[in-house]
Amino acid sequence: MRVRFAPSPTGFLHVGSARTALFNWIFARSVGGKMLLRVEDTDAARNRPELIDVIYDLLGWLGIDWDADAVFQSRMRERHRAAVESLLAGGSAYLCDAENRPVAGERPADGLAARFRMPPGRVVSFGDLVRGEVSFRTDDLEDFVIWRSDGTPTFLLANAVDDTAMGITHAVRGEDLLSGTPKALLILEALGETPPIYAHLPLLVNAQRKKLSKRRDDVSLADYRSRGYLPEAVANYLALLGWGPPDGVEIRPMPEIVELFRLEDVNRAPAFFDLRKLEHFNATWIRSLPTAEFLERAVPLLCDSPPWPPERYRPEIVEALAPEVQEKVRTLSDVSRFVDWLFMPEPPDDPPSWQAAMRHPFAVAVMEEASDVFAEVPWTARDVHAAARALAERHGLKLGKAQAPLRVAITGRRVGPPLFESMVLLERVEVLRRLRNALSRLEG
Repeated sequence: MRVRFAPSPTGFLHVGSARTALFNWIFARSVGGKMLLRVEDTDAARNRPELIDVIYDLLGWLGIDWDADAVFQSRMRERHRAAVESLLAGGSAYLCDAENRPVAGERPADGLAARFRMPPGRVVSFGDLVRGEVSFRTDDLEDFVIWRSDGTPTFLLANAVDDTAMGITHAVRGEDLLSGTPKALLILEALGETPPIYAHLPLLVNAQRKKLSKRRDDVSLADYRSRGYLPEAVANYLALLGWGPPDGVEIRPMPEIVELFRLEDVNRAPAFFDLRKLEHFNATWIRSLPTAEFLERAVPLLCDSPPWPPERYRPEIVEALAPEVQEKVRTLSDVSRFVDWLFMPEPPDDPPSWQAAMRHPFAVAVMEEASDVFAEVPWTARDVHAAARALAERHGLKLGKAQAPLRVAITGRRVGPPLFESMVLLERVEVLRRLRNALSRLEG
């Protein structure tokens, strides 16, 4: 059994294409078959080696490997041309000029395209592993171009011929290619070739139930990697877009998914690409990491173009807070906003946090007393915590309410790691300075 993934070398990998690649890989691994890669590089103007390398890199990041050297479609041009000549000679195709007027001849020529001759009055049927029996009437289909006037094959011709040449047994692809399947079947029939078994995966849709679009939606796999999504989480989530494990357990390692997967169990209904659910998966996978591995993955992203002067960064502080931060972040890029205030000359300015914490009438009184209290208390998390609790009680407040203005004054934000454990990682003089600056801003 052989399956293939066939990306274009654009350097861009859509999450829908990544899902298709992953389903091919899972299917191949689940039945002991081979996963092949074919680069659809027939557009010479767009082909650059670095763009192909990006696709390799992203597939590798997702955990997808393949079982032979990649096949380049552009290197199969003579095979494509031979197929067109065979179709022309057999009467299954004809040449036409720029006005779509038929031209006599059995060989492609400059300036002439070739169209497949749609046989009238037939029904083309095939069994799709996802959609069941599918039928198309040829009277509803037009004669379609298989060879362009610039001497290049169209997608339909090239893919049908290449699948045969590569021995592809199963073509697992997106539902958007379903309408082209009867045309591919007719091409292969006219060439005397056996078609692969088809499985068309459901479309991915957004919250408005519209097909995901790179012009409108957040669909770049590279962007998810750069924002700190774990490959394990992304692969896990993509595997569930159209398929579900029989035991209902969704967040699980890939070997278990491979063991449970059956292509026949894929749902034909559109699959909702839910960013919140992906974040939940990612947060769960982050929490499952050993703390040392969490740091290993988070620190490079944290230190890439940081908002603080490089000399202020202290890795021991990040290590000290890692267990608490790991429990709170949803992506690795979130780590920065939990620790950046410790290295910045001034706390981040977050107007919504300031307004929410400082609008209460008790904020000034709490801030005034806090400066004096924290100036004398032993500089440990336990002692600072106890002093803050006593301060809150003196003002008739619960600790959570009293510490809100303190957190924003020191960290700049309403949400972050445990306040007292993290604030003592700053020098006492710096904490007092931030408290006084915030008080001046309140009183001004």
